[in-house]
Amino acid sequence: MKKRILLALAGLVILVAILAGVKALQIGSMIKQGKTFVPPPETVTSAIVTSATWDTALTAVGSLTAVQGVSMAAELPGKVVAINFIAGTAVKKGDLLLQQDISSEQAQLPGLLSQVTLARANQKRADQMFSEGIISQADHDSTISNSAQAQAQVDNIKATIAKKSIRAPFSGRLGIRLVNLGQHLREGDQIVSLQALDPIYVDFSLPQQQISQLHSGLPVRISSDALPGSTLEGRITAINPQVDAETRNLKLQATVANHNEKLHPGMFVNVSVGLPTRNKVLIIPATAVLYAPYSDSVFVIENAKDGKVVKQLRQQFIRLGEKRGDYVAVATGLKAGDTIVSTGVFKLRNGQAAVIDNKLSPDFKQTPKPENN
Repeated sequence: MKKRILLALAGLVILVAILAGVKALQIGSMIKQGKTFVPPPETVTSAIVTSATWDTALTAVGSLTAVQGVSMAAELPGKVVAINFIAGTAVKKGDLLLQQDISSEQAQLPGLLSQVTLARANQKRADQMFSEGIISQADHDSTISNSAQAQAQVDNIKATIAKKSIRAPFSGRLGIRLVNLGQHLREGDQIVSLQALDPIYVDFSLPQQQISQLHSGLPVRISSDALPGSTLEGRITAINPQVDAETRNLKLQATVANHNEKLHPGMFVNVSVGLPTRNKVLIIPATAVLYAPYSDSVFVIENAKDGKVVKQLRQQFIRLGEKRGDYVAVATGLKAGDTIVSTGVFKLRNGQAAVIDNKLSPDFKQTPKPENN
């Protein structure tokens, strides 16, 4: 009985040993296969690091203001008897916009004009009599004073009539009408906004460190989300002689043509001031950059060490410069002529094998114009 038990135990131990050996061989084979396994090469698109010459520009955010803009208001109290403008239309300098009641002044004017005529006649006779020594110097001076007072009263009435006849002080475009016919206006009541839109001013600020690069006449390009795909050009026309003590910024003003009147006062725009210097830069597609908090990098495509057709990727850390359109400038880390991966860099790793296929490579441009889908 004991022999049978011992034989059974011995057989079980031998079976376990055989199974363990087989399993060890399988695991060893898997480990060896894992060490020798080579993943298939990744298909990538490529781009060449190229040298370009970029214009130097200073950028800022600006605000638009009218060259001439005013909110028309009543100078004297009076009732509105005529409105001679349509809201939103263009007017010329001197056009009559609104007429207040001047019936009282017009009634007084003929009498005052007759007094001026009489006073001038009296002065003419007094001049002759004084030259002949008939009247005294005091009487002569009195007639001159009476003539001047009569003329002053006429001028006063005419000035009142002119102030109650609201005219455009300059050519421009009117805003929304704020008065109604028959309304009694008080002094200072708003009537309508008048803005000269062509040309238009662009007010913006730049840091004081850039003062030496700025002067009147420098070209300015502006763009806005309100005008997608279009850029307007102008020039710096004024530089504030005083730097803001709080922000240490210098205020500048540029004048831009606005023939179509698409720009309006109060809008904000992106401003780019062109400088006369041009810089040579190395540029790569912005999609080729793997952005990371510690440092940005790209994958350089190199020939494999074994000389096969398959390429090898090398992760290269770089320092970026200015971005324009689909491209970004590289300050350090690359040299002209290097081949890099242009898209899909987030899925790559250092030392990975790759095959180049540019059939689906995007068309990179410095001034892209996306289609309106």
